[in-house]
Amino acid sequence: MAARTGRRLTSDGEHYPLPLPGGARLGKPLKLITHPLRAEIPLYLGAEGPRNVALAAETADGWLPLFVFPEKIEEMYGASLAAAPPGFDVAAMVTVLVTDDVRAALDTVKLTLALYIGGMGARSRNFHADVFARMGYAEVTERIQALYLAGRKEEACHAVPDELADGISLVGPAGRIRERLAPWRRSPVTSLLAMGPREETALRAVRDAVLG
Repeated sequence: MAARTGRRLTSDGEHYPLPLPGGARLGKPLKLITHPLRAEIPLYLGAEGPRNVALAAETADGWLPLFVFPEKIEEMYGASLAAAPPGFDVAAMVTVLVTDDVRAALDTVKLTLALYIGGMGARSRNFHADVFARMGYAEVTERIQALYLAGRKEEACHAVPDELADGISLVGPAGRIRERLAPWRRSPVTSLLAMGPREETALRAVRDAVLG
């Protein structure tokens, strides 16, 4: 409402009344002091389970998946995305490392995967690990979890298959990244949120690869 109208913001809702009643009764309606770039702010839902992805397709403007294997996303979430309206944005977060050392880049990706698969479920269900199980790596996921929780973190990293690390990332020289973009282009993904590049040369290389 604040972005759309520019007026002072009030709400008589049950849970978030504005201004907040009670207290010293000094509350007053506020309005934005900045100028939004658009009147309608798109809402995205970060989700990993099929039902929450379906909820995103039903209620939001886009979905923010954390780990995407482009060749597998249709099989994993095609039914969940079936009801998505035109223009629905699947904005996938993907690790991008521009380097000539592909081996070192994959090992870097594996460090992150070992943490998310093995290190985030000691006391509760690990929903990140569930994602990789749906990708077809259930047995591998169990091994990584067992190693990580036993304190054998280096072995847990080595247990992550190269195929998985490479499948959910974009690493290597610019030419290799350009080739690896092909399955992403064929997938339901509509936007790539590149995580990793910081230097201008790397950012330009990624931009040129994406733009073709």
